[in-house]
Amino acid sequence: MGGVLLGTRPGFAWITGGRESGIDLSRESGVAAVLVAADGRRFLLANNIEMRRFLEEDLAGQGYAPVELPWTEEQADPGWTPAIAALAREVAGSAVVTDSGDFGKELARLRYRLTGAEIERFRDLGRDAGVALGEVCRGLEPGLTEREIGRRAVEALAQRGAETVVLLVAAGDRIARYRHPPPTDHRWKRDGVMIVVCARRSGLVVALTRILWAGPVPGEIQRRTRAAAEVNARLLAATRPGVLGRELFAVAARAYEELGFPGEERLHHQGGPCGYLSRDWIAHPGCEEAVEAPQAFAWNPSVTGTKVEETWIVSERSIEGITATPGWPSLEVGVEGRSVSFPGVASMGSF
Repeated sequence: MGGVLLGTRPGFAWITGGRESGIDLSRESGVAAVLVAADGRRFLLANNIEMRRFLEEDLAGQGYAPVELPWTEEQADPGWTPAIAALAREVAGSAVVTDSGDFGKELARLRYRLTGAEIERFRDLGRDAGVALGEVCRGLEPGLTEREIGRRAVEALAQRGAETVVLLVAAGDRIARYRHPPPTDHRWKRDGVMIVVCARRSGLVVALTRILWAGPVPGEIQRRTRAAAEVNARLLAATRPGVLGRELFAVAARAYEELGFPGEERLHHQGGPCGYLSRDWIAHPGCEEAVEAPQAFAWNPSVTGTKVEETWIVSERSIEGITATPGWPSLEVGVEGRSVSFPGVASMGSF
């Protein structure tokens, strides 16, 4: 094997310490790729439109040797990836493994265990995302449409340099009817509204959910939210190195049943680890992926009408929540002998 070619946007961000290779964000591949040759040499592969910017700005000082091709040659191939892969084989002198090919999943697993620098970037992003969503919720008022609420969330994150890669907003009965509710023109009235975001910055992605009630939070919603927090707590307690995704799914299923909500795990996925994707894998009955440490996790258990979702850094001996919203009402749940805070449902003026 001549080397490894990283051309997907998550792979490029990982190998370059959080740099972005995307221009057309509807595509999985970016406009540049990194080739790490078997002998340790590192190359940046891009067309002549992009090369100067990467060398002078995004990757300045990182020591990549440029390998440039004309954009006309690139477009003559049936897509960007074949042209770059052919160029990589020529530079490396033999076949290369790509993160968009058969070995993509194996290469992605190399990203799961976080470095110290990645953890610091995660903490900074999580703090900013939690603050941003809190600011948005404090400024909401009944009568806004879901689209207007979503726009405010996107703008608040963008002001902090974060891109919203997932946006869900549900007002009123749409919270209970749909687990994945894209924002619509439906107006928030004197009831609840749920905002869900996955925010990306420097390649990394955090996930969080906040639910706000216009008046007093109904007792049944509080009961169901407490149950979702309990499920989240049990998942976190079980999220330890070597534990398989299917085992974690079983933990959630048992928790729902014991808490009086059997079968809720079949109505929506429970989440999983995040990193350079919103979820690197999702726990399900057949999942053979294993927990590593340190690794980021965003569990999102839901009980019809409510949900509890935060992002955590899980190490061998600790769990650290990184997306908390200052002043937000919290639910305290015991996890391995200590109390852990999960976001509750807020009412206007309560935070």
